[in-house]
This record gives sequence, structure tokens and C-alpha cells, in this order.
Amino acid sequence: MSRKRVRIAEVAARAGVGIGTVSRVLNGSPQVREATRRRVLDAIELTRYRPSRLAVGLSRGTPQSVAILVPFLTRPSVVARLAGAIEVLDAEGYDTVVFNVETPAQRDHHADLLTERHRAAGVVVISLRLSASQQAALAEAGLPAVLLDVSAPGLPRTVVNDVLGGVLATEHLLSLGHRRIAFIGDGMSDGFSFRSSTYRLRGYRQALRSAGIPADRALIRRGAHSSAAAAELTAVLLSLPDPPTAIFAASDTQAIGVLAAADAWRLAVPGDLSVIGFDDIEAAAHLKLSTVRQPLRESGARAAARLCRLLRGETISPLREVLPLEVIPRRSTARWQATTPRTPWSSVHPQEGKAS
Repeated sequence: MSRKRVRIAEVAARAGVGIGTVSRVLNGSPQVREATRRRVLDAIELTRYRPSRLAVGLSRGTPQSVAILVPFLTRPSVVARLAGAIEVLDAEGYDTVVFNVETPAQRDHHADLLTERHRAAGVVVISLRLSASQQAALAEAGLPAVLLDVSAPGLPRTVVNDVLGGVLATEHLLSLGHRRIAFIGDGMSDGFSFRSSTYRLRGYRQALRSAGIPADRALIRRGAHSSAAAAELTAVLLSLPDPPTAIFAASDTQAIGVLAAADAWRLAVPGDLSVIGFDDIEAAAHLKLSTVRQPLRESGARAAARLCRLLRGETISPLREVLPLEVIPRRSTARWQATTPRTPWSSVHPQEGKAS
């Protein structure tokens, strides 16, 4: 029966020192007091610890790899965050290994590999919720971790206030005179339990409530996170007897689908329909899309910088870092001109009443 591998964190705990001190002892550094060295050597002998390649590399100052766990690598918001993180890690002398996750099983597989085989000096986790056992495994392995766009008790995380973002987007449309405001966001069947879209929906409802407008369930549509799915949901909204005059999409990717559907229906944006998204990806500026900007690239850089501080043995405070949000008004939103009675758009454009 194989014996469970002893980790460097266990040696450090038994000796009453930090992981870095154990590494220095392993590599014969003169910057360790003799009494401390003896305690560490005794702990190594008692635990029968055998140093991993990672521990040796850390103590010698050689470049190490940092792992980044991300869902759906090709999404524009993920690409922007990765660019910011990799730029910082490269400047700090770390190689980066990106693990693309498209199923919960892949997430669990990669998390297990990282904690069991010492494949990285640290890890940045983007948008993926870790189970309590996975968080415990990270701690047991002595693997520093920083979260981005997701929270977990006790771990450093960089986030935005998605509820506030939903409020800001909806208040922007309300300020333009819109009252029939629809919401398009992510569904709940992806297996990951992503929360951002749900929180933005909460902000949408909160803003309507503050304005004295009841939330109409017929105006809330949720589906797959894609432009095509959003276009189909928009077609359903436009077919309503009393269609919306404005749509808040929970991401720019979905807002692009709304724009495509409006074009297929021959509706003018923003004359017939105002549209606002969320994220401010690069394509949003090209399409003149109004949106709620979150600092995507900066958030990646901030998460990576915080991980580097952990790897240097520094304390992170505060653990929860909240980055600002800002409404960026462009040409896809305008004041609603309620000068004539409303007519269902499906009646006005019976042949074009389908999204392409």
C-alpha cells in the first residue's frame, strides 16, 4: 500500500517556519539560523519528506509555472482577462499554463492534477466555483490561489459588483424614458452555476422596482451564452403583443445577438429599439454598443499581481477586492419617443419576424 506523499507545508508546520525557510534549508542557503536549520531537518526526518521539483525550483529562484483555470477560453471577456494576467506573470518571470475548462468534469480533473502533482507554483482561477474539498486540497498542498470573478471564503478574490452593474444598465435605459425594458441573460443549465448573469438580473429587477415599474416575467429571457441564442430570444420578445422598447443583455456577446435580430427584423437601433450590453469587449466599441464597462484586462492583471505577492510570502489585504463599473453610452441607446400608439413589430414586419 503506497504511503501518502508528505507535502512541504506539513514540514513547515511541524518546524514552525514558513515554506520558504524549508526550501532554503533544502538548498543549503546560508541565510538560515543554525537552530532553525536543525528544526527543519528534524521535521524532514520525522515526516520522511522528499522534496518535489517545484519546491527545489522555488527556493533556487528559477522560473516557475503559474496555472490559470478558465472556462470557455475563446470568449472575448476571458481572452481580455488572460491577456492582463499573462502580461504581469511574464514580467515577474513566471511561465503560464492555461487550462481550458468546458465541463465541470474538466474543472475537477485539472484541479486535482494541480494539487496532487505540484504542477504549478500557484494558480489563478477565473469564474469557476471550487468545491469546499478542492479549496481544502489547495490549502493542504500549500498551493497559493487567487480567484477572479468568483468568490470563496478565505481566498483572495478580485470581483465586480454584478448587482450594481445590472442596476446601472437598467437605470441608463430608464433615464432615456424607456419603461418596457427586457432582459436577456444566461440560463441555469450549464452545470457550472455561473452567478454573474443572475446577479445582473437581480440588479435589473431592483432598478425597475425603485422606479415603480413591476418586472414583467414575459420580458425576462434566459438561454445559452451565445449571440445566436440571444438572437432567438430577441425574436420571441419582439413577437410579444407589447414588445420592449429596450433590451439589457447580460453580456456584450448576447447584446451582439440582439443587434443581429433587430437587423433581421429591419428595426432601427436605437430608433425602434435601444440595446445595452455588459463587459465592454473590443467589439462593443466597433459596433457602437452602449455597455457597462468592467475592467477586464485590469482585473486579470490585478489577480496575477496578487498571486505574485502571495508567492513572495506577502499578506493580501483586503481579501475581497471590488473593481469599479461604468456605463459607456454609445449609439445603441437613445431616448424613447412615445409619440404614436405601440404596434407589435411582428405585425409590422411579418416577413422579417425571425432572427437569422
